[in-house]
Amino acid sequence: MTLRRGITFALGSVLLVSAAQLGMRWSMTRLPSPDLWLTASIDPVAIGVVLSAIVAYALSMLCWLVALRDVPLGRAYSLLSISYALVYLLAASLPLFNETFSLSKTLGVALVILGVIIINSRSVRATELRDAP
Repeated sequence: MTLRRGITFALGSVLLVSAAQLGMRWSMTRLPSPDLWLTASIDPVAIGVVLSAIVAYALSMLCWLVALRDVPLGRAYSLLSISYALVYLLAASLPLFNETFSLSKTLGVALVILGVIIINSRSVRATELRDAP
């Protein structure tokens, strides 16, 4: 078990899924509602971004599967929460998303990150010793 490799792939999964979320959000603000897809003009760039986001989701899942080979599920799953913080921070920071920061959202994201740090601060060796027969 190589924890470093697993965490690297888990964080790669987080980055890919975050990029996919942002890409989907950007695209869907530029596409007509689904009931008009057959009749309205459709921005080909937005369609390209949607397709790229779908590929990013697929690659994210592959990274996640590799991460699960090397990282205990409780630790790995907590790392997925980083994507919530990342998407919030990028969406609120980048003007093209037209999102805003708020005290309650920022506090919530800080608590999520604190939780990830707490969950992942215990050494893996201690976990392995506790689980040993």
